[in-house]
Amino acid sequence: MGLHNQSVWSCVLCDSLNEPYSHSTDFEVHRNWLAITHSLPVSQWYYEATSEWTLDYPPFFAWFEYALSNIAKYLDQEMLVIQNLNYSSDATVFFQRFSVIFTDILFVYAAHQCCKCINGKRSGKELLEKPMFVLAVLLLWNFGLLIVDHIHFQYNGFLFGLMLLSVARLFQKRHLESALLFTVLLHFKHIYIYVAPAYGVYLLRSYCFTANKADGSLKWSSFSFLRITLLGLIVCLVSALSLGPFAVLGQLPQVISRLFPFKRGLCHAYWAPNFWALYNAVDKTLAVIGLKYKFLDPEKIPKASMTGGLVQEFQHTVLPSVTPLATLICTFVSILPSIFCLWFKPQGPRGFLQCLILCALSSFMFGWHVHEKAILLAILPLSLLSVESPKYAGIYLILTTTGHFSLFPLLFTPPEIPIKILLMLLFTVYSFSSLRALFRKEGPLLNWLETIYLVQLVPLEFFCEIVFPLTPWNLKFPFIPLMLISVYCALGITYTWLKLSISVWTESTAVRQKAD
Repeated sequence: MGLHNQSVWSCVLCDSLNEPYSHSTDFEVHRNWLAITHSLPVSQWYYEATSEWTLDYPPFFAWFEYALSNIAKYLDQEMLVIQNLNYSSDATVFFQRFSVIFTDILFVYAAHQCCKCINGKRSGKELLEKPMFVLAVLLLWNFGLLIVDHIHFQYNGFLFGLMLLSVARLFQKRHLESALLFTVLLHFKHIYIYVAPAYGVYLLRSYCFTANKADGSLKWSSFSFLRITLLGLIVCLVSALSLGPFAVLGQLPQVISRLFPFKRGLCHAYWAPNFWALYNAVDKTLAVIGLKYKFLDPEKIPKASMTGGLVQEFQHTVLPSVTPLATLICTFVSILPSIFCLWFKPQGPRGFLQCLILCALSSFMFGWHVHEKAILLAILPLSLLSVESPKYAGIYLILTTTGHFSLFPLLFTPPEIPIKILLMLLFTVYSFSSLRALFRKEGPLLNWLETIYLVQLVPLEFFCEIVFPLTPWNLKFPFIPLMLISVYCALGITYTWLKLSISVWTESTAVRQKAD
């Protein structure tokens, strides 16, 4: 417990020191939501469109903003006026920043619970040889979460706290509590639907079915109608509490259209480093070659901006354009192997965690209009596996370094550049040194090719931040640094996804053969 407290206080100190007075687009998004929920009746929350940053989170988050607004009114009433677009008084900045730090208490508690669930057999005398301490710092000092919440500005900390707490409850065999926490989480932020298949399959396989045959296969007669009824009640009651008022008002279609705005296009303004970033890059390359050698007619090429803040529908030039249905099919197919392993080759809560990570990573790879910040949905739970196995430690180091680097474009002002580089270096050095110390008897965690790939992130950052702005290309092709970062990081994340998928599949096969 003492080790955990040390890392908790270190994390709180780091949060406080890095609370800037600048603010991002997301800062105005949440200020606007405070104003909407405070100033308007519930019936108008999902219709209000004075600002372009309309309310597009599920109802529980809207009520969360409403609760915050009733505290904010005592500090500055002007922040709660819908027409005060981009309002940012000192009191407003202080309140919103402090609200993020305060709600992180849930994340701290969830991290503590997760630390108690890991295998501590490797615990040594040195601090960096204690898995609980290493994991606590990996979670609480996570670079991505720190810059996204406390510099860029969002409320991911307490949301990830709900998710990690639900994972911990599954490890503790408190299945109903885990189901309740995850269902509540879905009605706070619907992006967590990415990992819902892992929860659904695991709870059905390992909770609703109470016994296995001697060979480990499912014993169908052990199905419990009581247990599945309890799970169903939890889902239905929470959903009714969240969506019920809007169903009564006849507004469910409007709420759904806000939560799933498919007209925003395949990719965000800054391409998330996934499969579609590589797809877009190939399309752009083919278009340039086609124009140069006159294979394409310049008049027939669709005009689209890759640097605008709001991206609508985007048509590819050479390759077939991608539809939401196509991304849904790709995502579904990509998660099938992990779901198959979870059902037919169960390995308990650890197998569930593997499936959850792969569902998150697969959805990131192939989802529609994925934000770069969604990579944290795979990085944070992977932290739990990284301290238990050198194989997963190596995968974690590649994913976390590449994924965190891909977040650099979120912080683009000159004062933020040294801050993000320093914080990234601190976390990366700690991650490598602590995991290497934890598995020092296992040999190197990365091979030479993986090491070279990660090292190349240094000259890439130097080029994008220092060299490119000095070139004449900066005015004509301002999107090039974003594209380079996105595509290069996409290569590493795709490699990690493949390596993790193969690892989970082979591990599950080995366990099944051992059982047979």
